[in-house]
Amino acid sequence: MTDVTSGHVDVLQTLFHSDQGGHEQVVICQDRASGLKAVIALHSTALGPALGGTRFYPYASEADAVADALNLSRGMSYKNALAGLDHGGGKAVIIGDPEKIKSEELLLAYGRFVASLGGRYVTACDVGTYVADMDVVARECRWTTGRSPENGGAGDSSVLTAFGVFQGMRASAQHLWGDPTLRGRKVGVAGVGKVGRHLVEHLLSDGAEVVITDVRAESLRTITDLHPEVTVAADTDALIRTEGLDIYAPCALGGALNDDTVPVLTAKVVCGAANNQLAHPGVEKDLADRSVLYAPDYVVNAGGVIQVADELHGFDFDRCKAKATKIFDTTLEIFARAKADGIPPAAAADRLAEQRMAEARSR
Repeated sequence: MTDVTSGHVDVLQTLFHSDQGGHEQVVICQDRASGLKAVIALHSTALGPALGGTRFYPYASEADAVADALNLSRGMSYKNALAGLDHGGGKAVIIGDPEKIKSEELLLAYGRFVASLGGRYVTACDVGTYVADMDVVARECRWTTGRSPENGGAGDSSVLTAFGVFQGMRASAQHLWGDPTLRGRKVGVAGVGKVGRHLVEHLLSDGAEVVITDVRAESLRTITDLHPEVTVAADTDALIRTEGLDIYAPCALGGALNDDTVPVLTAKVVCGAANNQLAHPGVEKDLADRSVLYAPDYVVNAGGVIQVADELHGFDFDRCKAKATKIFDTTLEIFARAKADGIPPAAAADRLAEQRMAEARSR
């Protein structure tokens, strides 16, 4: 018999006592036949069934995977609340390198675990999972979104995610410079994969000067072959130090804003698609102290979750785009509340989301 009192005491401490806890349910999943090891975290169902993607990632440890699931699911509660969705927050992580262990059997096993929750959790794509994967998961679980159009889904949600981030940038420009256009502004995009490449298209169409970086050379080539006017920075460190940068858009993994990067940012605005951009509490104040306007990530990157939520009711792209356009107004509302309350925008966004969830619980 395994002694669970020592190895998992930190997890229980986090769940029941820390600020990162407060989750309604955390499910540890294992299917030895397929090699599946997964964590499904439901932070809140106050507004409705928890909705959030499935991340497939080679975590350094199981503890790291649990921590990521907890943080991401909490973020989804806030994101869904401010997106005006009747959904709570959830997230799943599958432990392992998707290039090595992803298989049909593993995805089907994962689908069975999600189905066992009886609709309390609705899953979708995230880092390491794609539309084709959700088609497989859906064979075992009807609470699956992000499927292909051929299988009754809406397809790639990155299109509306990028559109929502673009709306957040327009709102940031309106708040800071009095004009919602990005024309003539220099925008740095770190990560030009699924979301970042669409964001670059919006920026160029609006007349922005764009600088990009990515760890994958092929992603950079895809952009520069189409748009030779786009500049490439050597890496993220070089990008954030770019002279004359107006806006920085982190569109890769989280933790982009930390004790090392914030002091050297040249941009006056941070608005990007990546989740959990603030590496730790207090970074939002560091940004404010440097007069850097931060558009909270879970507000501006909500276009994708708006899309997958709509899929549950019969997908309509125009209806989703209209909802995603409202990210502009929500972002401006957060900036206004932050100014009125004398707090950073991240804190103002949290207050608005918590208010909606509290109102739902009291009904």
